[in-house]
Amino acid sequence: MFGTLYIEYLLSEHHTIIRAIAHGDRQAFKELYELFSDQVYNTALSYTQDVQEAEEITQDVFTQIFRNAVKFKGESAVGTWIYRITINTSLNYLRRRKRFGFMRINDHNIDKPDFEHPGVLLERKEDAKALFKVIDTLPNHQKTAFILSFIEDLPRQEVADIMQVSLKAVESLLQRAKKNLRNKLEKIYPERRKNDY
Repeated sequence: MFGTLYIEYLLSEHHTIIRAIAHGDRQAFKELYELFSDQVYNTALSYTQDVQEAEEITQDVFTQIFRNAVKFKGESAVGTWIYRITINTSLNYLRRRKRFGFMRINDHNIDKPDFEHPGVLLERKEDAKALFKVIDTLPNHQKTAFILSFIEDLPRQEVADIMQVSLKAVESLLQRAKKNLRNKLEKIYPERRKNDY
């Protein structure tokens, strides 16, 4: 009972902050940044796998939030809305990067700079590096479902709400994503057993 009331309280508080931002309240904007900046940065980092680019996306996302707070209708949780903005901004960034040829990725050349994701346990860093090298080869919907479910560790229903698809669709996307990841990892790291991932 208390947990449900607390969640409802937080949702109401978040909506109040967004309404204040819509009226130009910079203190409310600072409060929102402190609440959600880590979430935005970690999600962007999962897509870009580059610290500087993730920082740029984080700034871009909060600029969009400040400009578009007045358009927020309160039909979803603020966190859900912010996830959607972050995902769309990250995917757009990757499309621009690909269009201008900043990085070439295919099944035979998937070299990316090493980085450490703050959401990955220290003892899993090496496995994470292998996994992240192939995550961005997934189709966008599979990539998003996988990142939100296994990197951000969100409940499946919340993932469905963010992606605006059914729970069944999320499960299907995850099954295909895991299959694709296993196949790619086996090709790149044939010495590793299939059940390592």
